[in-house]
Amino acid sequence: MDVKGLAAVVTGGASGLGRATATKLVEAGAKVALLDRNIELARETAKALGGDTIAVEVDVSSAASAEAAFEQAKAKNGPTRVCINCAGIGGSGRIVDRQGKPMELDHYRRIIEVNLIGTFNTLRLAAAQMAAQEPLNEDGIRGAIVNTASVAGYEGQIGQSAYASSKGGIIGLTICAARDLSAHGIRVNTIAPGIMLTPLLASLPEETLDMLGKQVPFPKRTGHDTEYASMAMELVRNDYMNGETIRVDGAIRMGPR
Repeated sequence: MDVKGLAAVVTGGASGLGRATATKLVEAGAKVALLDRNIELARETAKALGGDTIAVEVDVSSAASAEAAFEQAKAKNGPTRVCINCAGIGGSGRIVDRQGKPMELDHYRRIIEVNLIGTFNTLRLAAAQMAAQEPLNEDGIRGAIVNTASVAGYEGQIGQSAYASSKGGIIGLTICAARDLSAHGIRVNTIAPGIMLTPLLASLPEETLDMLGKQVPFPKRTGHDTEYASMAMELVRNDYMNGETIRVDGAIRMGPR
């Protein structure tokens, strides 16, 4: 699937993995809408990327906010043909802490709402726009969606019960969504990144980053956002990739802590 001239939506597109992917899409000729909660940063990124790139404010966990954002993107760039879901939050906490206090339910709920429900929310809206369009080629493809999980969805560490649940849910969603949307010619794949050098991770001390990188079998470093973006673009371009979750992690398998 050639993205040139097509409308693409990148959630969490203002920074990190989303920005790197948006950059690749713009370079390939796509018309990109950066959907992000941080609208000021999204506007700065859109200006830096140039072309038809626009910034749209969104709360992916809100049906009304996401619906309005997709309509705004459609009005400017046309119906969505590519959707890359990078929006997400972290957070840690034990189910029962050292003092015997149970985790606040709102902590768990918020991470599930943003990461898992937010991904489904934008996936459903992107798919609805894609399904209403004519096929792009003789295979009948109408669009492609790439979601972002995490290796924590397979090997969540101590304190990651909420985050691991949200990412494991995205992994479980992948094959079902691909099957659901196959009748409409829409492909769905997921990337499960390992330890990636995002802005959040980059704020850690250098010695901590070195320690994290040494846990990776090879190459012994944290992953680059461009390596995620490269995989996202391949999943969009390769029409026979469907219903798959790809680990981009340097062969790491996370320990309990």
